[in-house]
Amino acid sequence: MGALTGKVAVITGASRGIGKGIACALADHGATVYVTGRTVSPGGHVLPGSLEETVAQVNARGGKGVAIAMDLLDDAQIAKVFERVQRDEGRLDVLVNNAMAIPDAMTQRVGFWEKPLAEEWQIWDTGMRAAYIAAWHAARIMVPQGSGLIAALSGYVGVTYTYDVVFGTTKSATDRMMRDFGHELQGTGVSAVSLWQGFTYTERATENLKSVPGMAGQLNSAVGSSPEFPGRVIAALAMDPQVSAKSGGTFINAELASEYGVTDKDGREIPSLRASRGAPLWAAGDTTWRTA
Repeated sequence: MGALTGKVAVITGASRGIGKGIACALADHGATVYVTGRTVSPGGHVLPGSLEETVAQVNARGGKGVAIAMDLLDDAQIAKVFERVQRDEGRLDVLVNNAMAIPDAMTQRVGFWEKPLAEEWQIWDTGMRAAYIAAWHAARIMVPQGSGLIAALSGYVGVTYTYDVVFGTTKSATDRMMRDFGHELQGTGVSAVSLWQGFTYTERATENLKSVPGMAGQLNSAVGSSPEFPGRVIAALAMDPQVSAKSGGTFINAELASEYGVTDKDGREIPSLRASRGAPLWAAGDTTWRTA
C-alpha cells in the first residue's frame, strides 16, 4: 500500500502532458485518480495521448484510474465530475487545476489587437474561470470532511512576459486566486497552493520547439523537466501533514522539490529560475481577514 492509498484526486487536462504526468506520479503512491479531458480514446487528437491511455498507466503504476470526459468550457460537465466523485468515493483529497486552452494565436508573435478575441479568451475561460468553478465544487466536498489540497499550475509567466497578454494575465490571476482561497479556507483543514512550473517537455512543447520561432534557441534543456516532475511535487505536498502552513502561497516547484527531497524521474534536480525569471508575489502564512 502506498502513502496515498485510499486518497482520491481529480486532475484536469490529463489526456497528456503535465496532467498525465501528475496522474502517474500520484498513482505511484496508490491514489485513486479521476482523470479528465476532452480526448477520450487514442487517435482523438493530433497530439498523442488520451484519457484511456492515462488510466492504463495509472493502473499499471499502482493506482486506480477513472476517466471522465470533460470540457472546461461547459459548467455542467465540470459539476458532473464532482457529483460522480462524491457519489462513488464519498471524499476528495486532491484537486489539481492543470488544464488551460492553448490556441494557436497564443504563440504567434503579433500584438494582442491582431489576435482573434474568441480564440484568445478561451485561455482565460479554461485557465481561470473553469479553475474557480472546479475549486468551488471541490471545496464543497473537502470542507465538510475537514481536509484536502487544491493545487493550481502556474508559472514564472505570472511576473514575466511570456507569449501573450491573456496567458500572463491568467497565470497572474491564478496566483492571486489561490492566495485568496487560502484566506477563506483558513481553519477548514483544506489548503490551496499555486505552483510555478518551468519549461516542461510535454507533447505540445516538443512540437513547439520545432515550429514556434525562437523557442529552440531560448530553451535550455538543462532546466527543463519531464511532465511527471510537478506531479512528484504535488504528491509530496499531499503527503505532508504540515501542508496547511503553505496554504495561500505561490511556490516554485523546483524549490519545493529541494525541500521535500524530490527529483525528476531520471534523478535530476531541477533548478529554480528565480534569479532569472522572477519570484512569486504571494508567500504563505498571511491568512488574516481584512476589509477595505
